[in-house]
Amino acid sequence: MRPLVGITGRRLSASLTQGMDKRFAGRHVDSFFSDYARGVADAGGIPVHLPFEAGTAEAVERLDGLIITGGQDVHPRRWGGDESALPVDADPRCSTMAHDVERDAYEAALIRAAVDRGVPVLGVCRGHQLLNVALGGRLVPDLPPSEVEHYSPNEALTDGEPDHVVTFTPGSLAASVYGASRQVNSWHHQAVDALGGGLVVSGRAADGVVESIELPGRPVLGIQWHPEWQATTDSAFAWLTAAASGTHRPAGLSAAR
Repeated sequence: MRPLVGITGRRLSASLTQGMDKRFAGRHVDSFFSDYARGVADAGGIPVHLPFEAGTAEAVERLDGLIITGGQDVHPRRWGGDESALPVDADPRCSTMAHDVERDAYEAALIRAAVDRGVPVLGVCRGHQLLNVALGGRLVPDLPPSEVEHYSPNEALTDGEPDHVVTFTPGSLAASVYGASRQVNSWHHQAVDALGGGLVVSGRAADGVVESIELPGRPVLGIQWHPEWQATTDSAFAWLTAAASGTHRPAGLSAAR
């Protein structure tokens, strides 16, 4: 039986959709980049898009794997960041870059439920950062300039630049997925700082920026790049679907902590 892999997304105003009938422009639509679903399906899983209303432990009980996707910054009040310099929050339904506390909450609830139940988790970019935050960690609010360009002008699909190579810790889950190193794409200006409970760093860029985190002994992996937008096939989807294939259990039976 192919594993069910849940994929998170955004909620936007229908008015952002070009050509939308104005009679319905005041409603909301749920938005998911199809590349995640394609990556899961190509790796042998069944992708399931999760709206905000699915941010529950009950939903996780019916899933075999979970992807927390990329997007806008996690609101700093969730991780103890400085809010004094923030502009007045725009409406996240009308601005794709505005903080979205509802999205933060539903994805964090999914992360905690999945970790608690032993359901494999893949955090991507924002999802990698939120994985850290959901487990009590903090973020670097704005990366200083360095020899590695983290906020790339490249368009997807891309494997990134030769100077952006992530080196993985020997023996880590990330190393088992990728080997010793991997050239990656990069579209972020924040990064993991202080680690959440139980997490360890398993990959860094040449400038020391954290690029992968994991929970030792558990099927939980956060990666700062976008595997769905790598030009060459990324192993993250194959790892997740393989891990998810081993999580089937009777309804209502949680995995042991």
